Amino acid sequence: MSFQRVSIGLLIGCIALLAGSKPNDDGSPNGSTMSATPREQQTAERLVSKAMAVPWLERGEDWRVFLGPQGNGHSRETGVEASLWQPHPPIVWSIPLGTSYGGPAVVGQRLYQFDRYGDQERLTCYDVMTAGALWHWQRPVRYDDAYGYNNGPRCSPIVDGELIFLYGVAGDLYCIDAQSHELLWNRNTIRDYRVVPNFFGVGSNPVVHGDKLLVMIGGSPQRSLQLPMEQLRQVEPDGSAIVAFDKRTGKELYRVGDDLSSYASLTVQTVAGQATGLAFLRGGLLAFDPDTGQKRFEFPWRADMLESVNAAVPVTDGRRVLVSESYEIGSVLLDAVQQPWTVAWQDAGPRNRCRFRAHWATPVLIDGYLYGCNGRNPQDSDFRCIRWEDGQIMWADRRHERCSVLAVDGYLVVFGEHGRLDLVRPNSEKLDTLATCDLSTLKGPDGQPLLEYPCWAAPVLSHGLLYLRGNNRLVCLQLIAQ
Repeated sequence: MSFQRVSIGLLIGCIALLAGSKPNDDGSPNGSTMSATPREQQTAERLVSKAMAVPWLERGEDWRVFLGPQGNGHSRETGVEASLWQPHPPIVWSIPLGTSYGGPAVVGQRLYQFDRYGDQERLTCYDVMTAGALWHWQRPVRYDDAYGYNNGPRCSPIVDGELIFLYGVAGDLYCIDAQSHELLWNRNTIRDYRVVPNFFGVGSNPVVHGDKLLVMIGGSPQRSLQLPMEQLRQVEPDGSAIVAFDKRTGKELYRVGDDLSSYASLTVQTVAGQATGLAFLRGGLLAFDPDTGQKRFEFPWRADMLESVNAAVPVTDGRRVLVSESYEIGSVLLDAVQQPWTVAWQDAGPRNRCRFRAHWATPVLIDGYLYGCNGRNPQDSDFRCIRWEDGQIMWADRRHERCSVLAVDGYLVVFGEHGRLDLVRPNSEKLDTLATCDLSTLKGPDGQPLLEYPCWAAPVLSHGLLYLRGNNRLVCLQLIAQ
């Protein structure tokens, strides 16, 4: 299918790519900031007006943090229409991106994307209505992935009021003023906390709680810094698994947890009637009081493999908490009402007998059933449903493509790593697919596939618009009818 026949709006993507800029000659801490030129803005707006009115909805909600307003991959928006899929949701626009695995944060009609361009990590602010770049801020970065993955950020921007937080692949933590575009504070966490580099750089999204920014760091004593990566088993923690910073000043407020970092993002959820920080660290789960840093519960859960990582966010129904990994041992469901927490059920391996093995994509819980991607590699992965209370497998679809899931308005939006997009009705008895399409078969304005592998960023939904990231492009689609 010709991409031009699908949507003229994608022409905007040709305009939104900014040319690289050099850092300040004086090395000032504000980094380099550049505004889009009036000509760029006017051209983008004119193309949008000729193509289509962007179906942005006032009634929707902002997507300020990883996995959305509730931090669990659920959206409260309503009005999803399967009839819009002909055969896919209407495409509004696309923009080319730099190097990254992270998706955007969206606040009102402003979209924030964090990517790497050359030797710079760059935050770019786009206008959702025009797809035009408004400004960007950048700082130099030095990172080369030891395993051949890309060298860009793994984390998404976090927007809290007028503050924008960035956590770079090399452990640089930044706080940017959204109005002035100036750097308010920054911390080099690798240096300040003596972090021994993990397998794939830094990749756990922080979370804001009140006046605090909670960050997974996982520092070590000085004697661990000389150990090579193949001896990571010997690296020791020093009590800085999670560090809470004053979100306005960057001052450390507390630290909790004697463990190293993982790739599972932080979340604060209500568990057993209390606000609870949940951190799936390298060695297992840590539950803590996000206000004081007091430790509440720990549970070891990690495969007995050197090159294994915990990467999915813990899932909770308010009474129980599930953590899941994909390498060997699968999942465990913990009852948090009991003190101390107790095991409701757990996998015991081997991995082909585990009930659920979440890798980097966090599953979603709906009406007592868990839906998501199971498996470490494409050849052993499937999309499945299990019963929450006992882990019974209800069904599994062996699609051999890893995927992320977004729950919205009684539907599941399932986004595969090669660009497949499904609209699924949650059903514990069978896979109930209402619509499906392959966005990699469409062509972008440059003649290349609209979305290319790896599509590993979780879907983002804000004010009716769905944002999907592929290897080097962000695509905006209309998911909700006006």
